[in-house]
Amino acid sequence: MADAILVSDWVHEHYGRELSQRAPGRPLVVVSDAGCTGDPAEAAICFFSGDLFPERAPHFLRQMIRAKGLAWFHSFSAGVDNPFFQGLLERGIRLTTSAGAHAVPIAQTVMLYLLALSRDLPSWLAAQNEHRWAPRDLVDLQGQQLVVVGMGPIGLEVARLGLALGMRVVGLRRTPRGDEPCETRSLSALDALLPECDALVLAIPLAPETRHLIDAARLAKLPPRAVLVNVARGEIIDEDALVAALEGGRLAGAGLDVFREEPLPKASPLWNLPQVIVTPHSSGTTPANWDRAAQIFLDNLGRFERGEALRNEVSPAG
Repeated sequence: MADAILVSDWVHEHYGRELSQRAPGRPLVVVSDAGCTGDPAEAAICFFSGDLFPERAPHFLRQMIRAKGLAWFHSFSAGVDNPFFQGLLERGIRLTTSAGAHAVPIAQTVMLYLLALSRDLPSWLAAQNEHRWAPRDLVDLQGQQLVVVGMGPIGLEVARLGLALGMRVVGLRRTPRGDEPCETRSLSALDALLPECDALVLAIPLAPETRHLIDAARLAKLPPRAVLVNVARGEIIDEDALVAALEGGRLAGAGLDVFREEPLPKASPLWNLPQVIVTPHSSGTTPANWDRAAQIFLDNLGRFERGEALRNEVSPAG
């Protein structure tokens, strides 16, 4: 009978004792670069931790595939749009994520984009590189309207920081709950908000209905003073339409951490547009994320053992 927990050597080193405390009696199967301690085929639970991604992931997942009796898979990531995750659900494996573990650093990076674009930091850095004294007027974030699309953990933290900077924040989500830190409307209000929007932040999961949510028509509704930030998935935006809007001066700038194709191709015009900040899908990459994701897994492990509802469980419908 499959009853083991499949983990990396990093998880075993840092959390082995807590794993045994949360799930007494369950053996640990530990995957390292040198091989495995224990039999992966006996795993009922798998923790796909952040230390494995990306270099060590293939080796770990090859071991996981041997676990024919796998009942539950926990991922260090928040997104589950990769077909791999759908395959787990189709096999009847319960799937949970570490949604929320990355929220604080990602939201702080969003504020970095907004502050940098409002101060025209790219031009300042270019002038510094040229030893050129180039004073200019700045744009206040205080009083600007910030529209946050997606009010999961990341969007909620972006809203909180936006309010702290004195911005007028409106959140959008499929179904407002009423406990958000700012005014929150349904996604159907997006088109009405765009003409008055100063900063549009995308933090919504990728799904069929959100693919190209921001297309040419919606970009045209934004005022030329607006900036756009995407920390969700690249396919949320029609990238060609975004490039056209930026090149045509119909958008003041963009902070982009995710793209249609990653790594971003060297030929992409986004690299060279002066009002665009490009980061390599790393807006939330900090060492503390591994620990935060591990704490979510440990909490869920206790819940799993007690037969309670799991945090961040993904439904088979996604």
